[in-house]
Amino acid sequence: MSQRKFAEDRDLSAVTFVVLDLETSGASSQSGSAITEIGAVKVCGGEVIGTFETFINPGTPISHFITELTGITDEMLADAPSIQAILPLLLEFMGNPHETIFVAHNAPFDLSFLKAASELHGYLWPDFRVIDTVKAARFVLTKDDVANYQLGTLAQYFRTTVAPNHRALDDARATVDVLHGVIERMGTFGIFTINEMLTAGSKRPSKRTLAKQAIERDQPNP
Repeated sequence: MSQRKFAEDRDLSAVTFVVLDLETSGASSQSGSAITEIGAVKVCGGEVIGTFETFINPGTPISHFITELTGITDEMLADAPSIQAILPLLLEFMGNPHETIFVAHNAPFDLSFLKAASELHGYLWPDFRVIDTVKAARFVLTKDDVANYQLGTLAQYFRTTVAPNHRALDDARATVDVLHGVIERMGTFGIFTINEMLTAGSKRPSKRTLAKQAIERDQPNP
């Protein structure tokens, strides 16, 4: 998760996260695939403070495979708005990139589509700090905990209130619960602030290091 620090450090319980999921017409924006549905949940301190949900008309028919996977049909998208019309509304919902943390499961996938759409329609995608729940889960969970880091597997492990089902808002809600589960586990690694979480590497600290950190935290201030 290593990346530049958040402008102002704060406890994770005081950070606003926007957890987003996309459904798309294919696997890559570079091959002409497009966004078909956006679901996003804004949370802070464990509480939901807003949701965003919309279909997107991709401008081309979607395949039978995608319909089988998501349940989304061409008829459902026929009267949906274009991504060009939705982008400013989504960006308004997400808020200030200096205050909001962007969260997604396999975040590079979602960001690739959002950045491609922004570039195509003349929008500058903000420089959000990003938490990928795949990488974050790898940091706090081992293969002894979970067989893999797919959203469905993590949803079962953390007992999410909504099961992921390849629909954008439901998958975003499941990712929220995964995020909260990960954040709770981060505390066992001595990670309690957004800067610490954003700059945590992929290598888990050793038990000896964790024990030393715990001793140092418990020492009285001079």
